[in-house]
Amino acid sequence: MQRLFSLIPPNITRVDLLAPPFSGHLHPVLAMGRALASRYQVRIISTRGALERIEAAGLTGVALPGDYDEPLLAVANPKYAVKSHPVRLYRQFRHVVGLLKQFADQLEQLWLHHGKPELAIADFTLPVVSVPCQRLDVIWWSSLPSPCVLETPDGAPAYCGGLTPARHPGQRLWHLIHRKKVRWFKHALFWLFRGTIRQTGIERLYRQDGSETAYSATRILALSEQTFEFPRTWPAAVSFIGPALYTPPVKENAPPFEEGKRHILITLGTHLDWHKEAVARAVSRLAHSQPDWVFHFTDGNPQGTTDQRQSNMYRVAWVDYDRWLARYDAVIHHGGAGIMWHCLTLNIPALVYPVDYDQFDHAARLEYSGKGIWLKGGLKALENAGPQLQCLMNKQ
Repeated sequence: MQRLFSLIPPNITRVDLLAPPFSGHLHPVLAMGRALASRYQVRIISTRGALERIEAAGLTGVALPGDYDEPLLAVANPKYAVKSHPVRLYRQFRHVVGLLKQFADQLEQLWLHHGKPELAIADFTLPVVSVPCQRLDVIWWSSLPSPCVLETPDGAPAYCGGLTPARHPGQRLWHLIHRKKVRWFKHALFWLFRGTIRQTGIERLYRQDGSETAYSATRILALSEQTFEFPRTWPAAVSFIGPALYTPPVKENAPPFEEGKRHILITLGTHLDWHKEAVARAVSRLAHSQPDWVFHFTDGNPQGTTDQRQSNMYRVAWVDYDRWLARYDAVIHHGGAGIMWHCLTLNIPALVYPVDYDQFDHAARLEYSGKGIWLKGGLKALENAGPQLQCLMNKQ
């Protein structure tokens, strides 16, 4: 976090950090908040469902009034894959715009009645924070765990299945077409919801310089390393500060490690509930083919209590990455930014089984850099991943 400290202007005394209650967005904000709290007055602003974890992190939490948690969960953790499916993306966007408008209005009232900060750092899913910041003269920065999703004038665009750097003119043309497709789709969504979006105070998608208004024009905190990302011309506001990793402590049982055995963790994070049963079945078949290893499949539910065992496979409710990840010999994960950087930081080899959103782009970067193996071929590839796992083990 030293790079973050070097960016903050000298006149700042109060910093508010904002995030939705989901682990992949809240936990990086908590990591930054814990660092900043040593020098500044820090508040974490989120929903009621995030307060317990904020307080467990030793930070001051403020929950905006209103029912956000269940509606947001319905959007972020649907019962189906979203990917780039236009109708499903449309439904998600339609549900979330109204919630964002309400969030911005209540945030402005909070600042008016309980004091405003000099600096607000908001997770990238909360672009409406820009509006109360502008009205109340608060500096607005964006926090971005996955900088690969930023639009740039060149390079491989995100959300297109995991594109890698172009090697010849044909691939560069293909990337150009995909960049145009992404921008066209965003324009289409903006046009469909133009009335509702403009109620939030956001009038346009892009600034005159081509940068996206969803992100701060002043500072975008990229929670990654530039050397890990594919070459591209980054917006001037981007500052790479490295991954922000933190897991709030919860009451949990230790994972069932067996003496003298190698252990494999399988995680899809806290979302993707629609797919976890199918993945658990595939992992069970994989475990049966590799009887000398112990497999832990986690549901990613810190409130869960039931652990199950089937031969050399355990199904557990929750694994705290900060406490237990170093005990694993390899990880099979979905390509979420959090678990990806936890593994990279601890030098734990990984198989990547992407399912949705930017996960394919992370899988492409891990494989391209030689820091992971992208499992392609769906559940069948996962069931038969024994040789890839053995390859990872042999590299240790």
